[in-house]
Amino acid sequence: MKSLCLLLGLILSLSACARDPLNPPPPKLPYDRWSIGLGAPNYMEVWVESVDVLDQRGLAYYRVHGGLASIQNPPENRGDPTGWPERVGSGAMRRMTNIDLPEIVFVRWQSLVEPQTYRVRINIPEWVRDEMLKPEEAYCRFDGKVVTNYRNIITLGLAPGGIAKAWLTGGCLEPIEIGRFVGSVHPEGPYDGTSNGRHRPLSPEAEAYVKTHEIPYDSW
Repeated sequence: MKSLCLLLGLILSLSACARDPLNPPPPKLPYDRWSIGLGAPNYMEVWVESVDVLDQRGLAYYRVHGGLASIQNPPENRGDPTGWPERVGSGAMRRMTNIDLPEIVFVRWQSLVEPQTYRVRINIPEWVRDEMLKPEEAYCRFDGKVVTNYRNIITLGLAPGGIAKAWLTGGCLEPIEIGRFVGSVHPEGPYDGTSNGRHRPLSPEAEAYVKTHEIPYDSW
């Protein structure tokens, strides 16, 4: 009888430890969720068809973000599309709920000023994930307080020529550059379920700019 009880206890213990791959436990992070932001240089409009994430547990998440990247289109061609901002913001942001810290991020996007469709693989180094878990004290000029925040936003800058750049950002904290990545032309062309194989149109401001200026490919 005693042996039977021990056996039953062992079976119950193993059952409790078993993991359901379709319903993984939530990641153990010091915050509820991390985020991905999307941006582009002035006038260089981008439509993101998909962002896919492979997290550090080896779990894949598809189409977790997409749509228009954050951009500025000053009227009368007064903006400068060359280079990247000195202090990168979060961009068009979406929260990654119940997704562990990223190991790889895949992006497929339409560069509307060319027009061309690109895809890129962005490897996230271990030091980036370490930084995402590190609390930092920062002075918030908006309310004049010193706060503790995390760099838990990965901002992706997408530019013509298939260039992607990634930064680690967080509220009131200085951004840290992760790296520059060169994508490739997607052989299947544009597809987002609604465009019928055609690239999306430019806004009037971006169209006016590209009609009178060359695309500064070497500046990103």
